[in-house]
Amino acid sequence: MTENTQARGGLLFLRLGIGLMFTVVHGGPKLFGGPEVWGKIGMAMGHLGIGAVPEVWGFLAAASEFFGGICLMLGLFVRPAAVFLAATMGVAATMHLTQGDGLKVASHAIELGIVFISLVFIGSGRYGLDRVWFGKSRAASHYTLPPV
Repeated sequence: MTENTQARGGLLFLRLGIGLMFTVVHGGPKLFGGPEVWGKIGMAMGHLGIGAVPEVWGFLAAASEFFGGICLMLGLFVRPAAVFLAATMGVAATMHLTQGDGLKVASHAIELGIVFISLVFIGSGRYGLDRVWFGKSRAASHYTLPPV
């Protein structure tokens, strides 16, 4: 197995694993929880000075997690989905830090934010629908690793 094949497989595993967790564990329960749950989630925007319409912000966060996870798994619109997911993790980390929860509690959101920002740069890789639908150059999945 070549380095490129290993890197592509690793990226696929990352996308599938994180995408599944965000669809099933994080986004799904929030999205299908309805307006009451959305309102509670949306209250996190208050830590950024935005207190209006928490239900809308909560719905957007839940939708970002649920549909963003699906996009990651499919390898479709990975970069835009990763931007929304990174923003959601930024709000979550800010909430934990301003509530006084500390870095240990906020670290999960920060670490996932780092993963999502990395995916903005990397894209879907070879094994994704971005490559099939938009072509090799648009998906930027033709990256090669430098020789070792």
